[in-house]
Amino acid sequence: MSYRQARFRPPPGATDLLLIRHGESAAAFAGEPFPLVDGHADPALSPEGREQAERLADRLAKTEIDAIYVTTLRRTVQTAEPLARRLGLTPHVERGLREVYLGEWEAGLFRKMVAENHPVAERMWAEERWDVIPGAEPAAAFADRVGDAIRRIAAAHPDQRAAVIVHGGVIAQVLALASGSRPFAFLGADNASISRLVVSSRRWVVRGYNDVAHLEQD
Repeated sequence: MSYRQARFRPPPGATDLLLIRHGESAAAFAGEPFPLVDGHADPALSPEGREQAERLADRLAKTEIDAIYVTTLRRTVQTAEPLARRLGLTPHVERGLREVYLGEWEAGLFRKMVAENHPVAERMWAEERWDVIPGAEPAAAFADRVGDAIRRIAAAHPDQRAAVIVHGGVIAQVLALASGSRPFAFLGADNASISRLVVSSRRWVVRGYNDVAHLEQD
């Protein structure tokens, strides 16, 4: 009797989620705040971000995908457009997966504060908490809304695969919930990268992080 090593297979009823960070968004300029949607900065994709979205679509055009999800912010919608067009799918909007709310550092100010190593930014990295920023979303509230959104999507797509175009902070939070890691352990997913999460009623399994092979092609 022999026993071969077996490849991973999602358990019956599980949902395979491709967590995709949106393409690169427009640069922030001092004195030119981004427009806001429900208090969240809403920059469009940059030209580089649109190219990344096309390369993402090239990568996934032949992948079996049953649904596409985006957030209320247009950088996710614009990233999804080429893939949705090729697959003939209409994206669903999941408001619960919008980026973490950055309080007084919204509208692009966050980038400036981080670039200048503001003391609060240094504390944020050290403590791995967004809510050290004045007025920012509490950590527990962010984790709860993101977790609830992932469970809603999984419940709607048993035994299916969904492409979920979201934000860097959301990917970090989802994978931290799945793995029990430090809060910021998965922070830093590249624009238009693909991470993979298998969600079942028993557990969430991280199957991949920050796949950017499609962006490294000549």
